[in-house]
Amino acid sequence: MHGLELIALDVAPGVAMESQSGLQMNRPRVYGALAGPKRGRIGAIVMHPTSNFMGHYLLEPFAQREIGLLALNSRYVGNDSVLIMERVLQDLGAGVAYLRQHYDRVILIGNSGGAALMSFYQAQAEQLTLKDTPAGDPLHITPEELPPADGIALMAGHIGRSRLLLNWLDASLTDERDPLSCDPALDIYDARNAPPFSADFVARIRAVQRQRSERITAQVKARLMFLRSLPHGPRDEPFLVYRTYADPRFIDLSLDANDRQPGGNRGDDPRQMNSGVSNLGRFTSLTAWLSQWSLESRADGPTNLAQTSVPVLHLEYTADAAVFPSDIREWSAAITSRGRTTRETFHRINKGNHYLKGQPELIERVADLTLAWSASLPAYIRAA
Repeated sequence: MHGLELIALDVAPGVAMESQSGLQMNRPRVYGALAGPKRGRIGAIVMHPTSNFMGHYLLEPFAQREIGLLALNSRYVGNDSVLIMERVLQDLGAGVAYLRQHYDRVILIGNSGGAALMSFYQAQAEQLTLKDTPAGDPLHITPEELPPADGIALMAGHIGRSRLLLNWLDASLTDERDPLSCDPALDIYDARNAPPFSADFVARIRAVQRQRSERITAQVKARLMFLRSLPHGPRDEPFLVYRTYADPRFIDLSLDANDRQPGGNRGDDPRQMNSGVSNLGRFTSLTAWLSQWSLESRADGPTNLAQTSVPVLHLEYTADAAVFPSDIREWSAAITSRGRTTRETFHRINKGNHYLKGQPELIERVADLTLAWSASLPAYIRAA
């Protein structure tokens, strides 16, 4: 294993109590692991809004190919309950700025939930439009904080946290205050609704999922407006979102068919995961809901990718149990919508699961494809 260097980068302060650590609040920093050459032709960065990527499976393979890879964590690592996607852009920007000082080309590795983040970042790096969060809180981000990259590599990329949660919300929940409330007619885990699911059943599930998401958003906005109308009132408030792992595609393999196994990518029992205490979006705040989980989030992956101009490497893991062929098509459509002057390099990683777990030969293939693609990247030139 090549040696890893700990990288610590100062970042702009965010909001009060975005961390329980007084040290972090007094001097906000993000931390990463750098593998491979410390300077050279190609530098890459891999990051997720909240997951710890400092042990990422590409660190060693990239180092062996003389690609410097910075696996950077955001200020919200391990805790997305107060995560503001717009702030994560500043964290990522600090990492890109560091790589710019040491490498001729910089590429963004958009793996899993990092795909939408990298697309959001590059879109804003090319043309900064953000002035506030969806909750209306000012940001004060400057173009200098978001240096653009030279290319984006999408690997098993989720299309965005807001629509991921939309597709995973349990449509059978009838009372947001009661995690056991259930409409059996909409319960994908009820034996009476065994797959294969009818098109009508799936359509009803999708419609109710959207209604549930929009209902939560309406309640969040009303509560936030009320709190902020109070003299000396709180600026935010926590709440719970129950049952968030109920995508019909987890158990009906005929829907959006690929090479996946049933159960999703978080274990063999999706029904138990649906009620798990640490599942997607379970603990959140009003402002974090609006920024990352609501359909008003600005961090939709394909929407942002369509606004970028750099080349894209796009890898589909065909046994992915959480990123489906329809997601892959949406990414590709976003790339091609940019016109003939932009490029997509597409490959299928046959039988690859979401994490390439137990598939070392596929990890090597991903690294080889990334090296071949990145070696031919033109320099990105920021428009005047």
